[in-house]
Amino acid sequence: MGKITGFLETERAERPYEPVAKRVKNWKEFVVPLGDAAVQSQAARCMDCGIPYCHSGLPGTTHGCPVNNQIPDWNDLVYRGHWRQALDNLHSTNNFPEVTGRICPAPCEASCTLNLDDKPVAIKTIECAIVDKGWAEGWITALPPQKKTGKTVAIVGSGPAGLAAAQQLARAGHAVTVYEKNARPGGLMVYGIPDFKMEKTVIARRITQMEAEGVTFICNAHVGATHKIEDLEAKYDAVLLAGGAEKARDLVVPGRDLRGIHFAMHFLPQQNRRVGGEALGTGTDETAEGRHIVVIGGGDTGSDCIGTSIRQGAKSVTQLEIMDAPPAHENKQLTWPHWPLRMRTSSSQAEGAKRDFAVNTKRFEGKNGKVTKLVCVRVDEKFKEIPGSEFSLPADMVLLAMGFVAPVAEDMVRQLGLELDGRGNVKADDTAYATSRAKVFVAGDMRRGQSLVVWAIREGRQAAHAIDAALSPICRSDLPR
Repeated sequence: MGKITGFLETERAERPYEPVAKRVKNWKEFVVPLGDAAVQSQAARCMDCGIPYCHSGLPGTTHGCPVNNQIPDWNDLVYRGHWRQALDNLHSTNNFPEVTGRICPAPCEASCTLNLDDKPVAIKTIECAIVDKGWAEGWITALPPQKKTGKTVAIVGSGPAGLAAAQQLARAGHAVTVYEKNARPGGLMVYGIPDFKMEKTVIARRITQMEAEGVTFICNAHVGATHKIEDLEAKYDAVLLAGGAEKARDLVVPGRDLRGIHFAMHFLPQQNRRVGGEALGTGTDETAEGRHIVVIGGGDTGSDCIGTSIRQGAKSVTQLEIMDAPPAHENKQLTWPHWPLRMRTSSSQAEGAKRDFAVNTKRFEGKNGKVTKLVCVRVDEKFKEIPGSEFSLPADMVLLAMGFVAPVAEDMVRQLGLELDGRGNVKADDTAYATSRAKVFVAGDMRRGQSLVVWAIREGRQAAHAIDAALSPICRSDLPR
């Protein structure tokens, strides 16, 4: 695949970023495309490695692409200048490569054979270049079905799982209606991912395509609150729950009730609504401007809080992680081709945040009901406090970004009486995607728990296959899994 000697002749090159001083002054994407010629040179580095772990992601593994993108194939097509064929190949496994090409952490690159030398093929860069070129050239158009089945499907939630399922089912000829509780479709891709990582026109143009393919979107429709889930169950031939895992992990310590302590998924959507010109909705309208910000949680959501706080004009940003600092480099012989635990610095962290590891928060303190500082302690590898290590941090605002534990169960999940697994997720396997209630299916984070957008796309596609087969008079589907 690619040029036989390409990996020997061309060094790895990634898309550069705009300078920090420039990019933090706005909410625009700041990743600079390489250009066609440079992307083709990068694609040429894809070697004939025998076993391409890059595209072999499977449940229970931590390597490769979860949607099984045929990476060596479209690398070869790009190298040879066959961009439109590469786009068709890419779309055969991934409904939204412009999303994964921007926000996926790229487990495919960690699994690349060239990563044994820390110089993997720039797969994510190439993927994004293919689909962006497709949009620019007008190659991406609506693909409505040639005939209708007469079957109806309701999808609750318009995140990556819901949208992937909706597009697949609509193309199979079913009448698909997507219910979204927010003002715009897209789920956390619109309301959770900051605009500087992915501008919302990226989602909006896909919504336009899907509407032309026959998908109906009903927004400001909170199923389980403003709309009864039982009504959808009675009206449609199948219902897919794709509402995500939105129950955030809390930090229950003294002082938690002080004002100025927010979940990340309160803070981030507020800013996305500001950028999108929407009403901010309920809750306190607070920004980081002129404040000392402490972000608790070292993952991607915490990083998004950092970049947002810096752009809002924070006085300082500190990120705390209870885990010890990971090693600078992994032991390839022990980890490859699996996702390695090693020190990573996100673009937002590089913009000026202070990071501290092996820190636990003991309590919040404040004045007049408002948080003013954290009292913390250092912990060992077993999370036990180290005597004499207590310290405090000034904090005018604290953002809790410690992950998500389960779907919100108080609305449609409880109303339907669905069986849950041991972690509080809706119980279903990854073949039939069927819940404990007839004709009700589930996919994405609502089934598997908090995960990556690329896993949600995979689950949405596979759930569409299962639903299409269930609605078929011969119990089979021509949709790919």
